[in-house]
Amino acid sequence: MKPKSIRYLICTDSYRYGGKRGVLSLVGNALKYPGVSFSIYLRASHGLGRNPLGKITLYPFARLLLNHCRIKYHIDIPHVTDIGPGLYIGHLGDVVVNGAARIGKNCNLSPGVVIGAANRGSRKGVPVIGDNVYIAPGAKIIGNITVGNNVAIGANAVVLDDLPDNAVAAGNPATVMSLNGVKGYIEFTDYDSSPD
Repeated sequence: MKPKSIRYLICTDSYRYGGKRGVLSLVGNALKYPGVSFSIYLRASHGLGRNPLGKITLYPFARLLLNHCRIKYHIDIPHVTDIGPGLYIGHLGDVVVNGAARIGKNCNLSPGVVIGAANRGSRKGVPVIGDNVYIAPGAKIIGNITVGNNVAIGANAVVLDDLPDNAVAAGNPATVMSLNGVKGYIEFTDYDSSPD
């Protein structure tokens, strides 16, 4: 599979839900996990919106289905958001991501997560989230900040400052509690190393 293709992104997202490949696994995951269904329409809308032919053919249908999923599952991630492969949305419930934010590969989003913009002050802008980041329920990441790779953000944390690689952050405002990273929280990331 070609990296960053719609098919590649959908397959890597589905793989994160149990480490299985193939069409049957994808269909089963889409029926079982709302996060996979949402990812399918998110990735299709994103990819088709960038393709001139796709934009006039299948893009309107993909956007319609994505909007249906946004309302049904309470997941508000705009199709223009730059998200790496392996997106995992474990449960339903009020996930909000600013469309200008950037999210790396293998990100886990939990219910109640907000990745949003600050509209004024020194942190005006949107977050950049690194690779292999676990964001626990209720966490808020706000403003022009960078979250490093292999970071775990605790439940209800409010992240207003940069977080280094391997940080474990918690609190309001969030502070770095340790540098133990995400071991045990991010699973099934070997989608490129195992046979297709």
